[in-house]
Amino acid sequence: MTGKTFTVVGGGPVGTLLAISLARHGYRVGIYEGRPDSRHTNIYQGRSINIALSDRGWTSLEKLDISDAARQQAIPMYHRAVHGVDGGLSSLPYGKEGDAIWSVSRGGINEQLLDIADGEANITTHFEHRLIDIDFETAKTTFKVRNDSELAVDSDYVFAADGAYSKVRRLAHSLPRFSYSQTYMPQSYIELNIPANADGSHKLEKNALHIWPRKDFMLIALPNTDGTFTCTLFLNHSGDPSFESLQERPDVEAFFGSNFPDAMDLLERPVDVFLEKIASPLFLVQVFPWSFNRKVALIGDAAHAIVPFYGQGMNCGFEDCAELDRLIDIHNHDWDRIFPAYENARKPNGDAIAELSKRNFVEMSDLSGDSKFQLRKMIEAKFSQRFPDLWTPLYSMVTFSPDVPYSEALRVGDEQNKVMEKIMAIPGIENDWDEQHVMDRLYELATETFGGRQ
Repeated sequence: MTGKTFTVVGGGPVGTLLAISLARHGYRVGIYEGRPDSRHTNIYQGRSINIALSDRGWTSLEKLDISDAARQQAIPMYHRAVHGVDGGLSSLPYGKEGDAIWSVSRGGINEQLLDIADGEANITTHFEHRLIDIDFETAKTTFKVRNDSELAVDSDYVFAADGAYSKVRRLAHSLPRFSYSQTYMPQSYIELNIPANADGSHKLEKNALHIWPRKDFMLIALPNTDGTFTCTLFLNHSGDPSFESLQERPDVEAFFGSNFPDAMDLLERPVDVFLEKIASPLFLVQVFPWSFNRKVALIGDAAHAIVPFYGQGMNCGFEDCAELDRLIDIHNHDWDRIFPAYENARKPNGDAIAELSKRNFVEMSDLSGDSKFQLRKMIEAKFSQRFPDLWTPLYSMVTFSPDVPYSEALRVGDEQNKVMEKIMAIPGIENDWDEQHVMDRLYELATETFGGRQ
């Protein structure tokens, strides 16, 4: 036992995983969550909030030997099923054969992690404890509890895992040299639902992420284990069409009917739900520093909230936990060294995946339905299969290559993009893409760019 104590503000998936990691290093950890325990009270409004878990997230869970339970409740998605306006369907594989991202319930994985935390002798968990103050010098925290009384908690260190709207981060605004930006995307979103068939089966292909790309907006659907799909409509907040402009039922009916005709018989009351719900904003958070006085640090969305278009939000947060787990061993529990090392290692990667997630909206909503973009992906996949040491596609680096930092994936991806622009400019590429001379030219350009290896 180290004798040191930690307060983790936020009992979501990242905060709970962090607490398990710290406890297994011998620290005493208190998790303080403002909401009720979702295992006893439904805090997700009756619907499953889905996330995409990929290799980075699985690797982080496997390091603590706790991935098996989560995988039992997850569905592998091997490709994007792209739905055209005309009802046509095309497929974009996520990687090589067998590569998949996994649809998991945020609430489900949170509850699985909480169950594991309950079995750790060094962890105590407190629900309906809402943070109201923190001393960044001493790591003392103050919480409002369910009977409106206040509870002061002394600990050696604090980690803020309290999400995109982090109260710890807001309280840090008063600190000197604290830099903070919050950037809103033009799009907002609402969640819709596709119910299961009467026999509990899925109405669409189960092992795919379904996407209806419509350039400035899109609908996506992720499968659940109960046969349903959780759907998300991403649409501009203002403009035409937008959540602001679509206020009357006939306009909403026309919008869905003209843009998602093949989904109308699948979705559960889409027009009613659209009119009933208030759209949620999408924003990115960038912060520096991530740690304060070698006492308090931000982690997960509190440090790097991103938009969901690369499916890496929770994966990035879990990777934060894995990096801290590694640094504790490297620096032999010396938190004066661990805090800055953590910040220096993860901040550039948080910035990189934020940039990549913004860009991926264009790929998902517009390019994924474009025949030339699909052709480019086919060329890249073929070349990568032939020369895996020379070329790993950007999506595979981000999603299936946990040893490649996000920042390195961004750098290499930008170089690859320049190469592929030259390849796609070859006259007659649509007809000749499978010819040897295309592979020869790509090999020449890739070798010049990457010196024989990425």
